[in-house]
Amino acid sequence: MSGEPVLQARDLRVYYGTPGKPVRAVDGVTLDIGESEVVGLVGESGCGKSTLGRGILGLLPEGARADGEVIYGGRNLVTLSPRELRRLRGPDLGLVFQEPMTRLNPLLRISDHFHETLKQHEANLSDDEIRRRSLETLGRMGIPPTRFNQYPHEFSGGMRQRIMIALALVLRPKLLVADEPTTSLDVIVEGQILALLADLKRNFGTALLLITHNLGIVAEACDRMAVMYAGKIVEEGPVREVFADPAHPYTRELLRSTISLETTELHSIPGAPPNLIDPPPGCRFHPRCPDAMRVCAQLVPIEQRLDGGRRVQCWLHGPERLIPADGEQPLEREAIGVADEA
Repeated sequence: MSGEPVLQARDLRVYYGTPGKPVRAVDGVTLDIGESEVVGLVGESGCGKSTLGRGILGLLPEGARADGEVIYGGRNLVTLSPRELRRLRGPDLGLVFQEPMTRLNPLLRISDHFHETLKQHEANLSDDEIRRRSLETLGRMGIPPTRFNQYPHEFSGGMRQRIMIALALVLRPKLLVADEPTTSLDVIVEGQILALLADLKRNFGTALLLITHNLGIVAEACDRMAVMYAGKIVEEGPVREVFADPAHPYTRELLRSTISLETTELHSIPGAPPNLIDPPPGCRFHPRCPDAMRVCAQLVPIEQRLDGGRRVQCWLHGPERLIPADGEQPLEREAIGVADEA
């Protein structure tokens, strides 16, 4: 990433309240997103990806609590009032939701959606200017003006997703969070959406946080990637470097689980992500990790900086010398692994 980041998350935490302990859905995340940069956020379902995206934008349900820092424009979004956040969402911070059919009001025409969105943030716009800007943005998404007054049910899934992206872009945000923008789309439409995301960088200069399960999309569309597991980012760096030489065992296992033309047998990661109400001690991946050592079950890994601007939280990368507290036994790097632990 070159230049100053558009957004900086520092030790961001998001908890959901329960009758017992809170669910630590995002637990100490640090992440920068630069201008015109596409950052892919990957990980299994339930690892906190969508909560991180919503936590950045302040779109959390009742009973959820966030702390830490999300710095945008010199202000900490976590401490802003709901009214101040609403002013930023749209003109500065945009969101593309999953499942566009559930986000578009079936009783409103597409033109009504754009009119409502623009009037909410730019009340002085004339109807002619609203129509011009709406059609211009829809045109960039490949939606012809003849369909401006149609209802959501008259569009295919791929076109509805384009409309959702256009609704987010019509206010020209500096940062866009796209949560699974290609879910349930066929590969042809998926490719079209990826081309649109590439246009965001060229034509809008938009910074993009792309939340996805699809590592192929990350390889195609992203500059950097962050790998999330059990509420934490365990590895982050340029896409090419991470794909070529994954530093964290979880990243390596995710990449091994993808299917390509060279795939001869299927691979999966044993077990499942932990319960975020009571996650395991030490490294949260250690109960499933083939490279686990005894220290992994005892201490949370210390973040290490690697070459090429990469960072990783894994005891395989140091520090080499662990100094125990007075009276404690030295921590051991003896391998245990999934098979040995079983």
